[in-house]
Amino acid sequence: MNDDQDPNTNQNGWMKNMLIWAGVIIGLLVVVSLIDTRGSADRGSSISYSTFRDRVSDGQVKSVTISPDRVTGTYVNDEQFSAVRVENDPSLIPLLEEKGIDYSGKAEEQPSLLMYILLQSLPFILIITIAFFVLRQVQKGGGASGAMGFGKSKAKLLTEKSGKVTFQDVAGIDEAREELQEIVEFLRDPSKFARLGGQIPKGALLVGSPGTGKTLLARAIAGEAGVPFFTISGSDFVEMFVGVGASRVRDMFEQAKKNAPCIVFIDEIDAVGRHRGSGLGNSNDEREQTLNQLLVEMDGFEANEGIIIIAATNRPDVLDPALLRPGRFDRQVVVPVPDIEGREKILQVHMKKVPLAPDVNARTIARGTPGFSGADLANLVNEAALLAARRGKRLVAMSEFEAAKDKVMMGAERKSMVMTEDEKRMTAYHEAGHAIVAVHEEASDPIHKATIIPRGRALGMVMRLPERDVYSYHRDKMYANLAVSMGGRVAEEVIFGYDKVSSGASGDIQYATKLARDMVTKWGMSDELGPLQYEEQSEGYLGYGQSQRMMMSDDTARKIDAEIRKIVDQGYDRAKAVLSEHVDQLHTLAQALLEFETLSGDEIQEIIATGKLDRPDGKSIKPDVAPGIGAVIPRAGKRKGPFHDPKPQGA
Repeated sequence: MNDDQDPNTNQNGWMKNMLIWAGVIIGLLVVVSLIDTRGSADRGSSISYSTFRDRVSDGQVKSVTISPDRVTGTYVNDEQFSAVRVENDPSLIPLLEEKGIDYSGKAEEQPSLLMYILLQSLPFILIITIAFFVLRQVQKGGGASGAMGFGKSKAKLLTEKSGKVTFQDVAGIDEAREELQEIVEFLRDPSKFARLGGQIPKGALLVGSPGTGKTLLARAIAGEAGVPFFTISGSDFVEMFVGVGASRVRDMFEQAKKNAPCIVFIDEIDAVGRHRGSGLGNSNDEREQTLNQLLVEMDGFEANEGIIIIAATNRPDVLDPALLRPGRFDRQVVVPVPDIEGREKILQVHMKKVPLAPDVNARTIARGTPGFSGADLANLVNEAALLAARRGKRLVAMSEFEAAKDKVMMGAERKSMVMTEDEKRMTAYHEAGHAIVAVHEEASDPIHKATIIPRGRALGMVMRLPERDVYSYHRDKMYANLAVSMGGRVAEEVIFGYDKVSSGASGDIQYATKLARDMVTKWGMSDELGPLQYEEQSEGYLGYGQSQRMMMSDDTARKIDAEIRKIVDQGYDRAKAVLSEHVDQLHTLAQALLEFETLSGDEIQEIIATGKLDRPDGKSIKPDVAPGIGAVIPRAGKRKGPFHDPKPQGA
């Protein structure tokens, strides 16, 4: 964990020490090299022994010094030379005397004692230097990034250089913000609460779906608290080395105690805080050891006064119960998906950074984006700004927001995808079937848009949006959704015949089966089986979970399957009755989709009410159209909204 100094201080000091010791070692090597080369420099140029004799014979040599292993001398031009002597050459002295060359003898040179000592001790000096450097780093702590710092905490001190965020930047989650504002006020003025015997909460756990603003809330606390704020991820504790996780937990709390009062934020705590005993053979693995140390440090024998732990997760169902008890996490703050008021406030926060056209209405956009999280809305505003820039506009208009909303909800358009006329006609009738049933089912959500332009993984889709935020479903709406989901397959059968039904309804069938199973096994909406729960599902905030069938007899299981089949068949029959009665509307709407490719909800209502559609661009449709020969449509995926509601419904 870094202290309140510059986080790069330890690393800079480590590099400085490395450079100093590297300079010392290089200096020693240079000294030894100079000592070794000094003698060779005094000997002059080196020549062979035969060349030496030839130059003596030619009279080029002035004087010679003879040693046991070498002959050195001077030319007549005062240049020096040296040659390795050949032993047992009795003719050398007579040759020198014959040429009148001055010669002398020299005793064998003894090696320098200093050089000998340096050469012998240099490896030991190098080893001692490295050992001294390593020990010094260990004594200093080494830092989290040092050579010996794998046991140090990787928590970072959040400073204003990282971009200050305050509670003014947090919108749409007022209740969660108030819970955490109280912690900040306690840190600023503890006496206000201490007068009434209140104690500061030791920890707060932020739980909620991805993208709802848990980490943003933590950054806002850092900007408002005015005390040291350390941040770390749950995955930073556990490494491949045994004992490293527990060591990092201890180091994190030791540093936090030195900076108390302070706040420690652990993001994605489910990486280290899962249930104990879930490993193979209930072994005491590294993660469990880290969790045990975290439990002791948060509320063990020694109290940690002035340290507030804030953690975030979207999997509270997998956390260890000992971690969730009061005294460790006194508060569990739920960060929900915003409602329409919250979405409007979030959009206004993000729209401050974007130049807007006068026709942009945040309330209208918020009404058309149910189920969007804060991250989804931020992405929506960004997509609209990018689209306006791509179109060469200076202001972001409502049309860009509508196009961005369709892209986020339904996927990007794939206009380059080549489809045959039979495939287009089959897709048009499939989507028209969904739309007709949705219009005539009173409990169904209104249609937002229908298209046969391939988007994402779907060849076409019908997007329905609720008029308000929905938190629970009624029986009539469930049956309406079943009928709408069957509308596409029924339309293919009514128009093209039993043998021409395509695989495009695979996603609709999957949705209808899942909804019918939930109605029977979870929500008690079967008259035959009664209000009993037959399946239990552990689900966090990630939108999926594992269903576990409870103990039941084979006869009950067969009854459940029969009830599911019965409910789906009822939806199929309702869709068939609607489309058989309004087959003329089905033809007209399919023709309109083939003509315009995309229709809004209001245009669909106009077609059903009047049998025609006149657009401002002069294009119109006629109510007469004949069914064509369909082709099998490949299976395509679709998106789902909250409560498994198909948004969109499509091929």
